[in-house]
Amino acid sequence: MVSKNKILIVDDDSNIAELISLYLAKECFDTQIVGDGESALRTFKTYQPDLILLDLMLPGIDGYQVCREVRSSSDTPVIMLSAKGEVFDKVLGLELGADDYIEKPFDSKELVARVKAVLRRSKGPTAAAPSEPAEKTVSYPDLTINLTNYSVTFQGRRLEMPPKELELFYFLASSPGRVFTREQLLDQIWGYEYVGDTRTVDVHIKRIREKTGTSRNWKISTIWGIGYKFEEM
Repeated sequence: MVSKNKILIVDDDSNIAELISLYLAKECFDTQIVGDGESALRTFKTYQPDLILLDLMLPGIDGYQVCREVRSSSDTPVIMLSAKGEVFDKVLGLELGADDYIEKPFDSKELVARVKAVLRRSKGPTAAAPSEPAEKTVSYPDLTINLTNYSVTFQGRRLEMPPKELELFYFLASSPGRVFTREQLLDQIWGYEYVGDTRTVDVHIKRIREKTGTSRNWKISTIWGIGYKFEEM
């Protein structure tokens, strides 16, 4: 028997939370509801959800801080919910580690679709068939990206990267000198069903650059108005 994916719903509006729970229950998800940030952090440890739907405006600890605390110890997917539709709020949420951002009011079908899409993307690598190569790696003098075991080694040290950061890094490094638009990168890494915007790519590139710093052998270049490319130096 296949176990249900568990969704932790964090929202201080009980009516909205119950409505979300109803939508997800119809799609065979298991849900649990909490109404504040402190309860969210406690329940996260005991319930061990597969995904968190996180409202930003919470009493006590707000959604941003909850996301920050979750990200300090886990890669569990987080979708932020908020009536705030400003670009700043979306970018801040993504920079803190959220996987998606949904504005209120939202359509129930869109919410369910985004939950399913984020869960699919978070599954990570699947087992390789026996006929496939033992490892998928790309290497440079100071860098090795291994897509088989999802590891990155830079200048002799292991870097911690969530799956999508690593997949994006691997994809660019596998085609040095080739320019990819943000839309192409979204389609390749997140899938054509992804309903977020291209700023997701920018945020992930920023994180990769922060973690790797400067190399004398390669760099990820911004092609203004178009996208990005990996360059050997």
